[in-house]
Amino acid sequence: MLIRKMLRRVFLGAAASTGFGSARTASPEILVYSGVPCGIAAAIAAARLGRRVLLLEPTRHVGGLSTSGINTAESEHMLHWTIGGVALDFYQRLGRHYGTGKPEFYFESSVAEMVYREMLREAGVEVVFGARVDKVQLDHGRITTIATTDGRDYRASVFIDASYEGDLMARAGVSFSIGRESRDTYQEDAAGIRFDLIPRKARTIDASGNLLPGISAWAGDLKPGAAHRAVMNYNFRLTFAKDPALRVPIPEPRRYDRARYTLLANWLQENRERPLKLTDFIDLYARRNGKFEVNNKQAAIISTGHFGGQFDYPAASYADRERIIADHWDYTLGLLHFLKQDSSVPANVREEMSAWGLHRQEFADNGHLPYQLYVREARRMQSGLVVTQKDAVSDRRKPDAIGISSHFIDSHHVQRVALSPTEFVNEGRIWRLGWAYQIPYRALVPKPEQCTNLLVPGAASFSHVAFCSYRLESVWMIGGHAAGVAAAMAVQDKRPVQQVPIAKLQAQLRQQRQVIDFVPGAPEKWSDPKGGTGGPPEF
Repeated sequence: MLIRKMLRRVFLGAAASTGFGSARTASPEILVYSGVPCGIAAAIAAARLGRRVLLLEPTRHVGGLSTSGINTAESEHMLHWTIGGVALDFYQRLGRHYGTGKPEFYFESSVAEMVYREMLREAGVEVVFGARVDKVQLDHGRITTIATTDGRDYRASVFIDASYEGDLMARAGVSFSIGRESRDTYQEDAAGIRFDLIPRKARTIDASGNLLPGISAWAGDLKPGAAHRAVMNYNFRLTFAKDPALRVPIPEPRRYDRARYTLLANWLQENRERPLKLTDFIDLYARRNGKFEVNNKQAAIISTGHFGGQFDYPAASYADRERIIADHWDYTLGLLHFLKQDSSVPANVREEMSAWGLHRQEFADNGHLPYQLYVREARRMQSGLVVTQKDAVSDRRKPDAIGISSHFIDSHHVQRVALSPTEFVNEGRIWRLGWAYQIPYRALVPKPEQCTNLLVPGAASFSHVAFCSYRLESVWMIGGHAAGVAAAMAVQDKRPVQQVPIAKLQAQLRQQRQVIDFVPGAPEKWSDPKGGTGGPPEF
């Protein structure tokens, strides 16, 4: 019952409420949809240029995954010199909070939310919570009004869709793609279906010959390099504590079904002589103040990533998404319950799992569970330019650059497929070293014939492969910052977003410390802390 109440409160959305001000903005010039880091950066950048900005956030909290369990800028896989502008401001403020006098790229969710809210207040951005876009009205290619699911209408001169899902963009009739392109679509060698190199041994079918839960298909029915409808898996980024003074019990799932973990039980049987520990199944990252960030473990047989559970999420209705999110909770809490008490799990692993709990200082208004599901990828806009693997690796300089990304091309697995009745393999992983590349403004704006007053820095125009190097909160803030400045210029000059003068936009961004230019002598490819260039193994 507790989990059910929390899910309704967070994911169905609270009644719309206004934050950071006593009076609702009557007529915002710019409306930003979604208070994820990308949207926060966009709203702040526009407001700092004197524009009236309204930020609509579907949940009750700003900050997206940065305030919902991801406690890193992911800078460990980036070139630090590429982070500037509003993003750098955020990390510097974290440093001031922690008293280090430098940008801090590792933090706590509650602290990140406090800093984001402070930045929004200072910029004079009004925030409305619990508002999800329902319908979009256009007039001659311009959005005039958006209606939200709580029955309200909002008007503005320019709109920014910063959301993970691209819901405003889609309702405005802008072209988008979902899933993975084939290798041939954009001549990307990392594209399409990708089987892991190492198969796993475990029984994959039940007594009736049906595939076990968690297995999506037979490998023989899939062709390497072919397009596929699904994006990478989603998971929750829980915050754990081991200290008894800091931890609270992990709740059991609403619906526990041991059959969901039969494949794992079968694998454990196959590997009963192998020494195992809890971190063979989940990643535990030590963070500040006794907090440990829990993540899907890429090399694990089964981890917190709900393979296959994300297939229908990107274009699903809100009601269907709520069911998908609830299913992810059942899967996640069920897996932790299985690891804690199932007799097929080695005793030492059960003992380790029993020693962990949720951290009592995080997500206190939600039973200490994170607010949002980690939607790594959903819709992706298709504008006049689609950024591809080539743009991220070799053709890295762009005349309309508005920021620089340098993160690895990093796709988590998509699905698990059976090779035979006794063997399976995970599919969808990409892990390629990152290069610094310029993000083009053209990737943030729709085709002019579709909409002329919308910017999309969230579900931006990238192929799946290239998007895997853009989909990080720190990089999304870079895209959001540029979108906010461009929106302010479009309002000022009363022109379509596609006609914002690039040189003027770039000059404004440079003035605001956004990094859009390559720095002479600065590395352009990731290197390890010892100065080498090999880095982790690529796949």
